[in-house]
Amino acid sequence: MNTTTITNPIIWADVPDVDVIRVGPVFYMISTSMHSMPGCPIMKSVNLKDWEIVNYVYDTFEDNDAHRLLDGEGIYGKGSWAASLRFKEGVYYACFSSNDMDQFYIYRTEDIEHGTWRRSVIPGLYHDPGLLLDDDGRSYVIYGNGDIRIKELTADLTRVKPGGTGQLLLEGEREDIGLRIEGCHAYKLNGYYYLFFIEWPRTGNQRRRQLCYRSRELLGSYERRVILDDDLGYHNNGVAQGGIVDTPQGDWYAVLFQDHGAVGRIPCVLPVSWENGWPVIGENGTAPQVFATKLPAAEPKPLVISDEFDYESNRLALNWQWNHNPDNGLWSVTERPGHLRLRTGQAADSILRARNTLTQRTEGPASSVETVLDLSGLQPGDRAGLVALQNGFGTVGIAAGEQGQFSVCMCVNGGGGREETVESVKFTGDRIYLRIDFNFEDSLDQANFFYSEDGTGWKPIGRTLHMKFTLDHFMGYRIGLFNYATQQTGGYADFDYFHYIRQN
Repeated sequence: MNTTTITNPIIWADVPDVDVIRVGPVFYMISTSMHSMPGCPIMKSVNLKDWEIVNYVYDTFEDNDAHRLLDGEGIYGKGSWAASLRFKEGVYYACFSSNDMDQFYIYRTEDIEHGTWRRSVIPGLYHDPGLLLDDDGRSYVIYGNGDIRIKELTADLTRVKPGGTGQLLLEGEREDIGLRIEGCHAYKLNGYYYLFFIEWPRTGNQRRRQLCYRSRELLGSYERRVILDDDLGYHNNGVAQGGIVDTPQGDWYAVLFQDHGAVGRIPCVLPVSWENGWPVIGENGTAPQVFATKLPAAEPKPLVISDEFDYESNRLALNWQWNHNPDNGLWSVTERPGHLRLRTGQAADSILRARNTLTQRTEGPASSVETVLDLSGLQPGDRAGLVALQNGFGTVGIAAGEQGQFSVCMCVNGGGGREETVESVKFTGDRIYLRIDFNFEDSLDQANFFYSEDGTGWKPIGRTLHMKFTLDHFMGYRIGLFNYATQQTGGYADFDYFHYIRQN
């Protein structure tokens, strides 16, 4: 058998709140997707290193003005949080809470890679839920921040079990702790219940660290131990929050994540050993950057892709996600073959409030994206182009004026989501090439913007964007293609291609 060497991070992109299971020889991973649609991506791997997106839990999970980005605010930083993934007796279960909806969602399917998911909704928030499917046939969700609670679910996980267990399970430490325990991942192994959490102490290294609580009895009492406090040598950002998974060979690994500045929260895989019934993450108390496994080699699949928009049906590659719920009547990859057409459907005053912005993740250490835009369908007041999307956004694109006049502009957030034009240059062609270069090396977190008349001679425009990961979006920077109206609707933008290059 070929072996695989793990190098951390396994994915240098925003894949936060990871939860991994194994079914036979295959690993499946779910993560938080918040305001990106479709949501709760399902990724597949045979070696914990090479991952491929194979499905999403939902296309959209609510249909209201906030989710459609029509209320002036949207659900930035809300939506689906910290999904939990489990498998039992032929059924896959995924669950998450939504802060904006004040509801708990549980989905299930028999076909995780190609199937559709059936939804159940339970009122109330179950913060950072961890599903526990016990070996006695009973099912629970364990959740909370600081004060951790347990609630029993029905056998089919569609609702809270009437008369079932429901109580405070344990309380996290309070003294010298800034962020008390959260991020539950729950397991029943070899007669013990293991609960994994993070906390953020105010003393010592003062970074997120991984904890384990264990008990012979589900309802306690629980012993507590710090099982990893390490930053992989990166800016005192602790590698923490996630769970553990075994391999067909009987080895164990932890899949956690690390804050990495503007690119987002990135997943890492670490070896796990067992000492006196406790999981021990890493090697000699530290997280290794590189280590060997007995897992098979596999063909790497890109997380972020180039796209010629050459589709036979009006369905995009799984690597794409919309910013909020799309209006599916206003985009097409078949109306003009070989192009992504984005039509305007309602006026907006900022890219942050523009619907149907099509996005992919950014990746470190550095990456670059280029597109070419046909201007013939734009109407006066339309704005179309490329965006580095977070609250502190940067755009490069075309502003359409009266009588067929165009300007190429670089804009940033001037406060409150208001677009501030940093530089505007008159443009007379009918096609414009646009490019953004990203540099996340050592959290430099800079983006630079360019345009070209012919795709070869590039001109810088505007200024360097100093990107910041902010909690109002709670997401790493994304690359977006956009077209929105500031005056009348009905115009369209045609993007001929999306070319992406990652510098290793």
